[in-house]
Amino acid sequence: MRALVVYESMFGNTQAVARAVAEGMSPKLETEVVEVGTAPAAIGEDVSVLVVGAPTHGMSLSRPDTRAESARRAEKPLVSQGVGVREWLASVQVPAGLPAVAFDTRVKPRIPGSAARTAQRQLRTLGCTVIMPPKDFWVTWKPGHLREGELPRAREWGARVADAATQARPATQTG
Repeated sequence: MRALVVYESMFGNTQAVARAVAEGMSPKLETEVVEVGTAPAAIGEDVSVLVVGAPTHGMSLSRPDTRAESARRAEKPLVSQGVGVREWLASVQVPAGLPAVAFDTRVKPRIPGSAARTAQRQLRTLGCTVIMPPKDFWVTWKPGHLREGELPRAREWGARVADAATQARPATQTG
């Protein structure tokens, strides 16, 4: 079984979380992590679970204007400099029923809106089967800084995603 983790990241937080999620998945699933700008336009039948991660910008997935604002605030080049998860999900082709999950990075709890919830809705629209609720990972106000303990949480969540994926699509199934 194979997992694909696609992420968008401005300051490196979502990238770090995506890699930690993949580490948590890797004992059970062959796992590939790709930045959204290099993500495939079509997901192959060999992918058993799709994981999508993005930063929350303006209570949702980023847009060109919110990415431009991040670039203005950045002290170094952004990790994701082109297309975002929003645009990728609008055009990617996926096998019907593909198991999928979404996560985001965000600063404050109890603020409405979430990149992960928006991504999850788009995954369902694409015909994916969402196998777990979306997950939030927390960052500080200072760009490029995850809150303490978030990477271990991401690895643990990745292990739970792998368990859910293997139950959703047994290894003997080919499509």
